[in-house]
Amino acid sequence: MQKKYILFLIPFILYICLLSVMPQMEPDETRYSLIAGAMNQSGNYVTPHIKNTIYLEKPPLVSWVTAILFKIFGENDFSARLFAALSAWGCILLVYFMGKHFRDEKTGLYAAMLLTISTFPFVLGHINILDMPLTFFTCLAVWLGYLALQKQKKYLIYLFYFVTASAFLIKGVIGVVFPFGILIIWLIWAGRWRQTWKLFSPVGILIFMAAVCPWLILAQKENPDFLWFFFVREHFLRFTTKMHGKTEPFYFYLPIIAGGVLPWIFYIIKAWKNKYIKKSLFDPDENKLLIVWFLLIFIFYTVSSSKLATYIAPVFLPIALFAACIFKRHEEGPFAEQNNRQKIVYRLAITLQSLLFFIVLLLPPVLNKYSDAGKGLVCMVSDKWWLFIIVPVIALFLLTFLPDLIYRKYRKGWFVSIYLLCAILLGSILFPLNDFLSPYRSAKVTREPIARYVPLGQNLYQYKVNFYGIDFYSKIRTPIVEDFGELAEGIAKLSPEEKKRYFLYGNEFFRLCEDKKDIYCITQHNKKLMQIMQRFPATQVLWDNKAFYLLHIKI
Repeated sequence: MQKKYILFLIPFILYICLLSVMPQMEPDETRYSLIAGAMNQSGNYVTPHIKNTIYLEKPPLVSWVTAILFKIFGENDFSARLFAALSAWGCILLVYFMGKHFRDEKTGLYAAMLLTISTFPFVLGHINILDMPLTFFTCLAVWLGYLALQKQKKYLIYLFYFVTASAFLIKGVIGVVFPFGILIIWLIWAGRWRQTWKLFSPVGILIFMAAVCPWLILAQKENPDFLWFFFVREHFLRFTTKMHGKTEPFYFYLPIIAGGVLPWIFYIIKAWKNKYIKKSLFDPDENKLLIVWFLLIFIFYTVSSSKLATYIAPVFLPIALFAACIFKRHEEGPFAEQNNRQKIVYRLAITLQSLLFFIVLLLPPVLNKYSDAGKGLVCMVSDKWWLFIIVPVIALFLLTFLPDLIYRKYRKGWFVSIYLLCAILLGSILFPLNDFLSPYRSAKVTREPIARYVPLGQNLYQYKVNFYGIDFYSKIRTPIVEDFGELAEGIAKLSPEEKKRYFLYGNEFFRLCEDKKDIYCITQHNKKLMQIMQRFPATQVLWDNKAFYLLHIKI
């Protein structure tokens, strides 16, 4: 039963049942939902489109899967996020099998439990973006490549190439670089460099080409500049230049990794025993594989000119495996009291973590009093906020003492109680997070006002904003004023008539308002609202929530 609830019941509740607690956030989640919906609507599954513009920045596998899920479950938040959630669950199962193979089933269970309650994969597993599917397929490819080298089974190397091809079809060349790079560097470090040739299989290469080439060929046929744009601009230039304006410091990922293993990380202080640490970990070759796995990904993205927090997701699997060894060794070892110094550090760390979480939960109602839409300081929480934080607060309170109390009394159950309380904390915190973010980070809040106030058939213009969620949730196509952003490449390929109708500059929009004298538009923040109100004083605010403003411009 223990295996079932660790690998299936708790992940099912955390990663599947809670998928729809929060609406999709702008702009990333709704972007990919809109692309998948457009595929089903147009029947074109080769060239991704968004707002009727070509969008070739990423390969289409995630969009293909999401489009299928839309057909099965309908276009909603659950189906949009399901692939990411299943990928996160897949990573949990993957570390279980890795821990079981490296040592024993209990180690695998500990690793699965730790990954389940790590904040970073938990968050990514609830977001409709590419990084969690990429993480699963990349890490699965590394594992299959390792098994193929260990067991010398041809079907494993063929699966390795197929899964690597899937990773490529999720996010491009990086899905190939990491599996091959990790395995080759590991073989060299382990003194097994003569085996590197075994990674290269003519049949495997054919499998890879058969999986990826049809899309590449068809995409190039439909878009003559595709190969240059996809391979040069979106891979080489993104990595080597600051074309996307990223200026994050070299230590950018360190706090992300540290925060990503909350809320369990400080409990390792109690489990850590220096004299046993070498015996606690895996065999030398296995340790080297996990170290290379972590360092290659960490260093690669650290030196890259393009850094996003979500890129670092694959490093959490080796972290969970190493930590599982330490926790397991602690629970299996003889009961021993900590020395005073270790006890003080441990108690302070656990208390400080709960205190910081507690402060964060209490902060939004305070910020709400100082919210100023005119200055862009928007913080809105409902009257139910205090109800939403009851369960997280109780979980935090219990985490400070209950696991240690259970351990002292029963000499077991310490880690399981941490696991269950952390799972309750992470699952319950989605509800206040939804109350905090949804009013101004998701366009779903505009769906009902749009349906109520904007007549059918009337264009709804987005003034200096571009919320894909408005189109996704309201099932309309909204013209954009000035905020073109990532759509610029696709807009350049549209006909002049379509550009003039759906992608306007500010002066063009104002002339349109003067000509038609009856325009509906939506914008965000007081500054943009004032720009319209000053130009057209008779503008009526049909609805607002201090973040979004639905306007009827009359002259």
